[in-house]
This record gives sequence, structure tokens and C-alpha cells, in this order.
Amino acid sequence: MVQTLLHIIETQIRNRAERPGGYPYWRFPACVGIADVRDPLFFRLREVTTPDHALPQDLLPSAASVIVFFVPFRERLGEENRLEVPYASRSWAEAYVATNALIADICEAIQKHLALEGYQSAITPATHNFDEKRLVSRWSHKHLGYIAGLGTFGLHYQLITKQGSCGRLGSLVTSKPLTPTPRPLEEYCLSKSGHSCAACVRRCSYGALTSSGFDRHRCYAQLLENDRHYADLPLVDVCGKCVAHVPCSYGIPKASTA
Repeated sequence: MVQTLLHIIETQIRNRAERPGGYPYWRFPACVGIADVRDPLFFRLREVTTPDHALPQDLLPSAASVIVFFVPFRERLGEENRLEVPYASRSWAEAYVATNALIADICEAIQKHLALEGYQSAITPATHNFDEKRLVSRWSHKHLGYIAGLGTFGLHYQLITKQGSCGRLGSLVTSKPLTPTPRPLEEYCLSKSGHSCAACVRRCSYGALTSSGFDRHRCYAQLLENDRHYADLPLVDVCGKCVAHVPCSYGIPKASTA
């Protein structure tokens, strides 16, 4: 099933990139992870995220599995975002808009495929399913990705997958029972695995990410600043500096890359 899902995802990536005026923001391969809704970690989500985090059954009463996918960005996009100061690069902001649409396409394509097999599915937005006062998501794609075996969390609080952390996550819930993806046994983040790195901390010049923690309010203030800077675009409350051209951007980092 994983190969079928990858084919659907990568077909949608190609379709959107090849549209008139399209820009190839994305690279291959994508990543897919699957979680069984009975996984005990789902019931810990309300401890580690927010007390009202949704469970798969809240979205789909017949839920059996959660599918999470990662669409990796091209290295050029990360490099452009690294070089632009003090805002996120325009290409990064435009990629955010395009990738939201792409994730919707992917979820709809997977939903149609599952429907042909006789299974239901529920789709959630790629973003903005969060409380703007508490700045927490009620459906955290990052945490779902961890449960589904896509990767481990980095010092920057982003998920590091086999294709790195520079990209976007999407997910959906289905009634089809699927074989879960094993979670990684090793820690992908260099800093968390005892090596010298913290490149993501150095990349954040806004005081939101430090060696002692993450200030989500400072981060969100910068996201809104970037949105104001690109007022001609749809909502682009983005930044991405902490995942832009650091050792874990495009794959699992090695100690020698720090």
C-alpha cells in the first residue's frame, strides 16, 4: 500500500508542477508513514500537545489508520530562504501557498482511491487548524508523522524525515486497516544524538528558537511579519529559517555535516 500511496502523491506533485506557470518547488521521493489508530501514542497526544487535540475517531468514527506524508522541498528553495533577510524569501512564501493546494490535491486523490476500494476517509487542512491564542494545533501533522514512523523531532521542533525537514506534511484518516510503519530506532537530530550542531538555533535570528527552548509567540510574531511583507499573496504566515539549508534540511544528517 505504501508504494501505491507514493505513486498517488508523486503523480499529484508532477501534475501541479507541470501546470502552466507552475514552479517545481518539490523533489522526489516523497515519504509516507502509516499509523494504527490503536497505537497508544495517539492517547498521549493530549498530554504532549493540547488537551483538546483531536483523535482519529473524532474525524472519522470508523477510523482504522492514519496516513501521513511528507513533501520535500528542492534544495534551491531552502537556499533562497536562507539567503533572504530579514524576511522569508518570496519563493518560500509562494511555495507555501502552492504546497497547501498540492496537499489538498494529494488528500483528495488518496480519498478517491480509498473510496474505490470501499473505504471512507476524512481530510484535514494542511494548516490553520490551530488556536490562534494558544498557538497550538488540534491536529498536529508533525506529531502524527512521528507516530506514523516518518521521523524524529529535531532541536527546532520540526520533524526530520528520511528526506529531511525542509518540506511540508499532510495527513488523512481512513477506515481501511493498514500495516503500520515502524518508528525509527535511532535519533535523527544531531544535537539530540550527542553531536555538535544546533545549526537551526543559529539560523533563527528572532529569538524564538534558543538552546533552552522554543518561544512560540515570538515565532508567530515573525510569521505574521512575513505575511505583512508579502501582502499581495494569500495568507503566508511562514518563516522556515530553522530548516533552511541546515544539516537536516534534505535528509538524515551525518555528524560530519554539522
